[in-house]
Amino acid sequence: MDDTHISLAHGNGGRFMRELINEIFARHLAGPNLDVQADAVPLELDSPGIMFTTDGFTVQPLEFPGGNIGSLAVHGTTNDLAVAGATPKFLSLNAFIEEGMEVATLERIIKSLADTARAIDVQVVAGDTKVLRRGEGGGLYLATTGVGVRSEVRLGLDRIEDGDAILVSGPVGDHGIAVLLAREAFGLQGDVASDAASVLPLTQAALSIPGLRFMRDPTRGGLATVAHELQRATGMGITLAQQNIPVKDPVQSVCDMLGYDPMYLACEGRVVAVIDADRAAALLQAWQQLPDGTQAAIIGHVDKASSHVLLKTELGGERILEELEDDPLPRIC
Repeated sequence: MDDTHISLAHGNGGRFMRELINEIFARHLAGPNLDVQADAVPLELDSPGIMFTTDGFTVQPLEFPGGNIGSLAVHGTTNDLAVAGATPKFLSLNAFIEEGMEVATLERIIKSLADTARAIDVQVVAGDTKVLRRGEGGGLYLATTGVGVRSEVRLGLDRIEDGDAILVSGPVGDHGIAVLLAREAFGLQGDVASDAASVLPLTQAALSIPGLRFMRDPTRGGLATVAHELQRATGMGITLAQQNIPVKDPVQSVCDMLGYDPMYLACEGRVVAVIDADRAAALLQAWQQLPDGTQAAIIGHVDKASSHVLLKTELGGERILEELEDDPLPRIC
């Protein structure tokens, strides 16, 4: 297509929209199950069950160190399937494009999305495009649906027991700080990139360990929000050890300067797992052998004697880790 910017005509159902779909979306997302002329796609899955999820992405800026809204859409959706114990297979993609967006930027993002999906053997099989009037969108919004094959291992909050160990697969807060620094003109410099990545190798390793109870990816609200989800669902306390929670030095430095707590910052490539305490060391060893799990750690446990989320501080004290109320970093994913 010859246009350099998106116009309302690219959403009117005519030639401009056809060119947009064919030359950007279909060209990069091409696969055996993608038919841009069809209203629906037949899919075949040889599985005793499937898992289904949906997600939306409004991150600003659209591109940031370590990723962009396209790669984030793939990772965010497929990671939700992975931590539920599924193997992701298919995605649908809805793109809401703001009038005036540069075509080159859109194509760069869609190509990244396609490359990210292929890297984890996931097909984009259906989609839709809409064009919003200038000023009514943030450049580009994406909405996705994910379908995956369910594993034989059953996970759930109802399976968590007193004394179970809690692990995290790597440092927390990277994504939140990377997007913050890309968005705001603080004049700060640091080697901080989003941790956005597929957690599938981590979850598949965890599924092979007996005694696994539950997994979650700590996205919006971070590790603290996952801890509160565990506490509310089980009625038991969650105790975390601050000194065991991995946080990269540049992330901690930015948090110290700007008043953020890494416990509440989003991750996009980490897994929090709850497992029988006797199997925690086996899971830790399995994770630490993977590229994205080298800094995995056992960070806490479930305690029925408490009804709070407690953080044991590095100074030897304890404090209640309150549930997040404000939104310190809006539009983070």
